[in-house]
Amino acid sequence: MAKDASKMPGKTGSKVIITCAVTGAIHTPTMSPHLPITPDEIAAAAIGAAEAGAAIIHLHARDPKTGKPDQTPEAFGRFLPRIKQQSNCVINLTSGGSPTMRVEERARPAATFKPEVASLNMGSINFALYPMLNRYKDFKFDWERPYLEGTRDLVFRNTFQDIEYVLKTCYGNDTRFEFECYDVAHLYNLAHFLERGLVKPPLFVQSVFGILGGIGTHPEDVMTMRRTADRLLGRENYRWSVLGAGRAQMPIAAMAAAMGGNVRVGLEDSLWIGPGKLAESNAQQVRKARQIIEGLGLEIASADEAREILQLKGGDKVAF
Repeated sequence: MAKDASKMPGKTGSKVIITCAVTGAIHTPTMSPHLPITPDEIAAAAIGAAEAGAAIIHLHARDPKTGKPDQTPEAFGRFLPRIKQQSNCVINLTSGGSPTMRVEERARPAATFKPEVASLNMGSINFALYPMLNRYKDFKFDWERPYLEGTRDLVFRNTFQDIEYVLKTCYGNDTRFEFECYDVAHLYNLAHFLERGLVKPPLFVQSVFGILGGIGTHPEDVMTMRRTADRLLGRENYRWSVLGAGRAQMPIAAMAAAMGGNVRVGLEDSLWIGPGKLAESNAQQVRKARQIIEGLGLEIASADEAREILQLKGGDKVAF
């Protein structure tokens, strides 16, 4: 039986891809003064994370005055060209946007700018952020408290129709996907689309741990997602990455790297660099993840190596 060349020692595919998600739509401005909000801050955060070793930068946009999630192409257009001009990183645009948005709104930036990678959530879930309300007495902006409180009665909608909409909107642009799987059922959904031929290997599977409403952060949860993906997708057909929310960020990154996976960090997923200590930048988290990976005797992938591993179209074929 022939070996999968991408997994053989010394080959590009044995290197660890670090993704950095620099701002997201989960945390609000009150929670950290270091959360990038303005186009200048998002661009600087992305470039800094890439310089620290992140091969892929996962991007959301925000209103520069209030920090509220903004999924208009105009908002993304304020920082995308700057990042491309100053970095060779792979740019990954969210199609998740915010859990409060419909899929047509969420998909517009990826449809407009035709990135190398776009995220794609693989199923509907409860997406609860309201426990964060217990940590803060006052908020900087009026939208923050109701936004968090609203997740007590919120389903993050990602129906089969929604998923097909994003696939059909973006595949004609040769955009590939970061398939975000928040629970075991989402892996089954991805296998369904693989069987139908609507997605193609190598699949970039991002297992998400620690969102209230999705799978937890226990080591058994990590193992379950890995084993299930192997069984449903075939290890030769996908590249596995993980993100741990909050305090689980670095422990889960370490587990995944030791298991042959890739890792995602960034202030979208965790505001922290250690117990009780806010991360001062996305680059700081990237450097810590890199230290863990290299401490295991592994190497990180450059942006061009990530392009080879994931079979991406190249940064010269995007529309920004």
